[in-house]
Amino acid sequence: MSLSLEKKSTMAGILVMVIGMITLASTDAISKYLTITFAVVQILWIRFFIFAGVGFLAAVRAHGIAGLQTKRPVAQIFRASMLLSANFLAVYTLSLMSLADAHAILAIAPLLVTAASVPLLGELIGVRRWMAVGAGFIGVLIILRPGLSIFDPVALLPLAVAVLFAGYNILTKIISRDDTNETTLFYTGLVGLIFLSTIGPFFWVSPSLSDWAWLILAGIGGSFAHIFIITALHLAPASTLQPFNYVMLVWATILGFLIFNDFPDTLTVVGASVIVASGLYAWNRERMLK
Repeated sequence: MSLSLEKKSTMAGILVMVIGMITLASTDAISKYLTITFAVVQILWIRFFIFAGVGFLAAVRAHGIAGLQTKRPVAQIFRASMLLSANFLAVYTLSLMSLADAHAILAIAPLLVTAASVPLLGELIGVRRWMAVGAGFIGVLIILRPGLSIFDPVALLPLAVAVLFAGYNILTKIISRDDTNETTLFYTGLVGLIFLSTIGPFFWVSPSLSDWAWLILAGIGGSFAHIFIITALHLAPASTLQPFNYVMLVWATILGFLIFNDFPDTLTVVGASVIVASGLYAWNRERMLK
């Protein structure tokens, strides 16, 4: 690939990643609105039904029926289960917290991926990047404020989501050595759909026509957000795209203010700034070393 084509591909990847982050944050805003009326299980059941359908079409279109076969079935089930758990906790968290506060803590996920890549992927991380990971956790503590009277245990939920999402990303890298992205996308939706179908009927509330529109829109948004992210990773290196993960935090804060009239307090802004600065430093250090 010539330098010019490589540059164009990278720029396209960045643009698609930004669209993916905006789509994901917008989907979270819709999900938060839906939790006023519907159980988390019902919201996710419809989302994963759409997700499985999109994954099926993508896999068959790209590879035929062979695209539905996986070489890593156990890993695929475990990975999909982690994403389902992360989605469940994330939507439940949004029913209890503001968009900005939840996403401020979720911003630690890229640093968790950096830390987990040492034991799970065998990657080497220098002292400076470990310091960045440590600084990121200090940012989380600033937001959580443990030991203070204003500490809310609910704030630990998005931290659990970040841990699950980091594990999901690590497993995605491992599985990609044997399975195509389309196959992985299909199993991600299928495993979630099968599990939710066993419990979904017990939580069902009949939606109105407008509710159906929002539920379907949330499902489409969640599905296409993952497609955008996968496409971006095809177009540009992961290390180049990492800083643009934080677009989701910015957009979630804007939506939280415009739709729900929520805005993070001073300590949350400080903590989120520390996390983002740490993540950007770790990314820059990795880029310089490469």
